Amino acid sequence: MNLKLPFLKSDDALPGGVTRPTWVVLDLSGPYPERQPTNPLAGLLSRTESLEALAARIEKLRGAPWLHGVLVRFGEFTATPATAHAIRGLLADLGREKRVVAYLPQLNMLSLIAASGAGELVSPESAEVNVSGFGLESTFLGEFLKKRGIEFENLRVREYKAALTRFSEERMDDHNREQLQAYLSGLEGAWVRDLAAARGVSEDVAAGWLAADLTSAQAALAAGLITKVAYEDELIGPASRPFAAVADLLMLSLPGKAAKEGRVAVVPLVGTIITGKSRNNPIPLPLLGGPMAGSDTVAAALRRAKGDKTTKAIVLYVNSGGGSALASDLIWREVATSEKPVVVVMGEYAASGGYYVATHAKTIVASPYTLTGSIGVVSGKPVLTEFNRRHGLNPERVGRDRALMYSAARPYSEDEREHVEKGILEVYDRFTTRVAEGRRLTKERVNELGRGRIWSGQDALDRGLVDELGDLRTGLARARELAGLPADAPAWNVTPKSHGPLPEFAQEAAQAARVTVWPFGGERVLTWFDQDVRVR
Repeated sequence: MNLKLPFLKSDDALPGGVTRPTWVVLDLSGPYPERQPTNPLAGLLSRTESLEALAARIEKLRGAPWLHGVLVRFGEFTATPATAHAIRGLLADLGREKRVVAYLPQLNMLSLIAASGAGELVSPESAEVNVSGFGLESTFLGEFLKKRGIEFENLRVREYKAALTRFSEERMDDHNREQLQAYLSGLEGAWVRDLAAARGVSEDVAAGWLAADLTSAQAALAAGLITKVAYEDELIGPASRPFAAVADLLMLSLPGKAAKEGRVAVVPLVGTIITGKSRNNPIPLPLLGGPMAGSDTVAAALRRAKGDKTTKAIVLYVNSGGGSALASDLIWREVATSEKPVVVVMGEYAASGGYYVATHAKTIVASPYTLTGSIGVVSGKPVLTEFNRRHGLNPERVGRDRALMYSAARPYSEDEREHVEKGILEVYDRFTTRVAEGRRLTKERVNELGRGRIWSGQDALDRGLVDELGDLRTGLARARELAGLPADAPAWNVTPKSHGPLPEFAQEAAQAARVTVWPFGGERVLTWFDQDVRVR
């Protein structure tokens, strides 16, 4: 039987007396972004399944009365820790209705987070095992750039603000190392709690798995990390079918729900925050490539949600390390002035400007694996004086020096440096004021928690920077409660209204074609966290 075929062959008949499959095989692979693309062109071209789509599949499986169990087969699973934790919750919900078995050819930190929502964890005898905790690596370019005649001005508030240190320094400083180590410790603490709860052991036992030097599935079984060693063919019976083969049966079982009492709007804020329209930078540059959340686009979506009569609450989903201080403040204003309750849900990142926009939400929900905080400000520029000399380049200037202070041709003068420092201190004061007002903390306490320092979701909860741990489903539930809606009230993904001679998706496609190395225009003051943090 070929489980990859979305239809049944003549020799794939169900056993006698069985009219419908009793087990479904659900494949998990890829990164699982949170929501479907919000414009038609991106949605048409995307081949990546979203977490939203996966949740819909699992909900249909939960409601299938003829289904006994689900085999969740992990492939090339590349989701972030926060996304893996959200999938864990989906599988746990499914497990309350059906028997759920996770099949893991690769036992690693991320796949185990997601699979821990299943009641049973199974690996083949030949499984690759890498359960060694979390770590990260960051390459510092300061010496490399200096050898090529390029230096970097890096003005920051305050000591933990590390957004530009990879360019200005030769090595990681003590403050940055301290905050990153604390963040990784927070992630490992969350992992230990998740796996201890899943396997019914103490947290001390689960923590011991990280130091146990596990190298095989048999060793993982002996340690209690998994429940069985078996190959896939030993788990699949004659009444099992792939999800695609039963899609029609599932579609019939759960009709859609109409928005009668009201609905919840979901507004995505994904990528570096910039002024103008959202776009995607196709250049794979460190920090500057990938999606960019434009303040015009996000603010327009928030205004549309606020003006929609059927929308009773708004969920702002943030997966961003921040960016432009101006753009962050413009988005913050739309959240702060909303008469409808706004719930912020944090994804992998909600740092710096990504935290700024959340401060005045009614409720902030973070994953225990979220990287948040980084309440600080940074400004800087490359200095090409030596580079120009070596290569025979001679920039000539006419007019006021102050008008050219951000030119890369020379470093700041003392007067200019004082001017920039004054500006970023003013932005930092505004940032800490926003946090103090929104989170009901003193400015002194916010400054203690700020200074550019990052926090894990659990640490942020312990310090009052977020309200609870969870994922988008948690945020939707809180939004429905705040709006007095029933628990099954529908949600809709918000895009700005179409305008101009071209449809909105065509305008965004045209924006994406613009190649921009520095995405912030003339802005130099950033509430930005270096997003090059990829745990392994």
